[in-house]
Amino acid sequence: MRRPTFGGRDRQSQNEQPGKTVAETIETTVWREDEQSKVESWRLHVLIEAGFPLPLAERLAVSEADLHTAVELVSQGCTPVTAAEILL
Repeated sequence: MRRPTFGGRDRQSQNEQPGKTVAETIETTVWREDEQSKVESWRLHVLIEAGFPLPLAERLAVSEADLHTAVELVSQGCTPVTAAEILL
């Protein structure tokens, strides 16, 4: 929704996406959050399967740490705690 400014100009709100309805913007945001949640859930599962304790796996799952490197470090004998310290 555009707000009028001085001089009769319209100002686009900070979160407004040009050419999209409010419903489309909300759908896009919900979809991104849902997809992000699925990715984090999958990462958590992989980390737990690799032997990471739940609290550490949760921290890694939501981080930008490389999942494959985390699993590889543990498979080569690194403790999960040490692997997390390297990656976080």
